[in-house]
Amino acid sequence: MSRRNTGLRFQPSGGARTTQIPVGKKQRLTIERLAHDGRGIAFVEGRTWFVAGALPEEQVEARVLAARSQVVEARTERVLVPSPLRLVPPCAHAGHCGGCTLQHLPHAEQLALKQRTLAEQLARFADLEPQAWAAPLVGAEFGYRRRARIAVRWDAKARQLEVGFRAASSQAIVGIKDCQVLVQPLQSLMRALPELLRGLAKPQAIGHVELFHGTASALLLRHTQALGEADLNRLREFCAAHQAQLWLHGDGEPRPDSPDARLGYRLERWNLELEYRPGDFVQVNAAVNEAMVAQALDWMKPQPDERVLDLFCGLGNFALPLARQVREVVAVEGVEAMVERARGNAAANGLENVHFFQADLSSPLAGAAWVGQGFDAVLLDPPRDGAFEAVRQIAATGAQRVVYVSCNPATLARDSAELVKQGYQLKKAGILDMFPQTAHVEAMALFEAG
Repeated sequence: MSRRNTGLRFQPSGGARTTQIPVGKKQRLTIERLAHDGRGIAFVEGRTWFVAGALPEEQVEARVLAARSQVVEARTERVLVPSPLRLVPPCAHAGHCGGCTLQHLPHAEQLALKQRTLAEQLARFADLEPQAWAAPLVGAEFGYRRRARIAVRWDAKARQLEVGFRAASSQAIVGIKDCQVLVQPLQSLMRALPELLRGLAKPQAIGHVELFHGTASALLLRHTQALGEADLNRLREFCAAHQAQLWLHGDGEPRPDSPDARLGYRLERWNLELEYRPGDFVQVNAAVNEAMVAQALDWMKPQPDERVLDLFCGLGNFALPLARQVREVVAVEGVEAMVERARGNAAANGLENVHFFQADLSSPLAGAAWVGQGFDAVLLDPPRDGAFEAVRQIAATGAQRVVYVSCNPATLARDSAELVKQGYQLKKAGILDMFPQTAHVEAMALFEAG
């Protein structure tokens, strides 16, 4: 059916069509405040600009990265009038590498930003404020990261291997040899890594590389084609020279080049050692992780005769220390392989009062056999999606105390509102500075039955 031309012109609801801002355009801006992700916020002609690398009260020249409707994303190209707070980043790649986004901001201000983010999310999504704010849990500002994924890409045109980290707001790779947030053993590995990889006979077969440090250092190489014996020997010699294990990831699961290789980390305060394999979730900041476990147990105040539930337990990071202090721990995780390793970790550390189960924690828990006997306290450490289905049933367990460890203040706030609806009170909350030099917020909250 042909469309009839009536001669009328219609404009979109809300007025005249807004002219789109082209990518690459430069704009002079005055920054008013910081967003939760650490970007500066400016307002021009009804649009909100989010500007990476900018600080409040600064005048900057920014380049547009993307624009949609009334929101513009941009990157600072030049600082015209700097903030008194502005620091010269110690890393030459700051502003280009996508890893550290806040090196230009003093650490105390980074902590204040994270604290504001947590408070605002609790107020906005749950209309809540804790009865007491805990001091931020902090560690070293640099040299803290014990795990890193290195991006690798074969440039067929230049016939060269790019090695480094992903650029901010891009899939481009920033060539990096020195990374100041890595722990020292991984820094030395990182410096020598590009030369090693570019010297392989089949560099185009490399998918990516991961570095780990704990009870040992380890290098995991993901490869998309079989490696020749010469390349394998070169990798083995490199790892031997740097006192690192070699792990290979082709088809199937990652496997150690040496069958007796063991990779793990220690929780010294409880004389515990937890084994893991590349691909398992492990907190990247060893010092803050141990302090986090200690604070969680301090807030929970577990008693020797109590039964405690640990949800999203992983390898047993909280469950095993808890087992040192209570009658019984029931620990639940969604990934079966992690459950098996957690059981092995409990056995290796001589703990018989902790029991691990696999369950889909995004589904209701009521049918699970381990729920029926009830619990005195609950600890949960969910992923970014939070734990809404789990917290909906916390009160039914009889728990008097709940410690919630979160990597996303928005879902923590949502789940906090549900706990309050069940009669719990938000007694205490605070941030955990697991990722210095970034805007990523980790938090802990304590709830008690009213």
